Amino acid sequence: MSSATIKIFLVHGDPKRLRTAEISNWTGKAIAGPRSEFEGVIGREESGSSGVYFLTGNDPESGKPALYVGEAENIKDRIKAHLAKDFWNQIVYFVSKDENLTKAHIRYLEGKLIEQVRKVNRALVMNGQSSGAKLPESDREDMEVFLEKIYQLLPVLGVELLVTAASKATTDAEKEMLYCEIKGLKARGRLTPNGFLVLKGSQVVLQDRASSKKYPWPLNMRQRLKDEGVLFVSEDHLVFTHDEEFSSPSAAAAVVHGGHANGLTAWKNKEGKALKEIEST
Repeated sequence: MSSATIKIFLVHGDPKRLRTAEISNWTGKAIAGPRSEFEGVIGREESGSSGVYFLTGNDPESGKPALYVGEAENIKDRIKAHLAKDFWNQIVYFVSKDENLTKAHIRYLEGKLIEQVRKVNRALVMNGQSSGAKLPESDREDMEVFLEKIYQLLPVLGVELLVTAASKATTDAEKEMLYCEIKGLKARGRLTPNGFLVLKGSQVVLQDRASSKKYPWPLNMRQRLKDEGVLFVSEDHLVFTHDEEFSSPSAAAAVVHGGHANGLTAWKNKEGKALKEIEST
């Protein structure tokens, strides 16, 4: 992505409440806020425009992150229809300040955004069906630029469910491959801005440590990953079926070890230097 200067306005001075976001030299604008301030969020003039919107929260049955992506020629009217859905607690919508987004444009954006959510696989997609629209080449290129700006602003506004974890390594420190070895098994991963990414094919011990029954967080995390198909049994160990991001190196190491582990010492580079030592140099 290209570099960008972002302007965020806190309407009430509180970063968790109603806020707007813009990028220099871009015709788009984002409005974001919690469901508890629904009237204020949709009471703005921008909500009467056409655009795309995101409803984020957690699925009440599984507890997993959930996301709904929608499009509307009048965002205010459409979002009111979603009040019957109880999973969401945050809303973000994007409009064009020059009001040049047509129905075809927003359907194209919606289709691409839903496709990205499913590709990233960090949240349950609450949409019942896919969307999309064909556009002339010039319009398509304009909308791809609009999409890039949406992707830049969403994480700034607290929505990271469309960010591909595997693409987050940007600095040399983040790109360095790290290894966690135990009982002849080896897991591979690297630091990311949000924590630690364990890579597909990494090996994990099959049995949980006895201590995990007293401190069950690793046990619960491992079971969730098994239930979701992220970990599967291969002979006498478990294997990651795809890249998975954790909140910290220790959280990742705990899953690999089958119990609590210090990620700063468990993860090492190819020379055998522990992460703790790498970060201190």
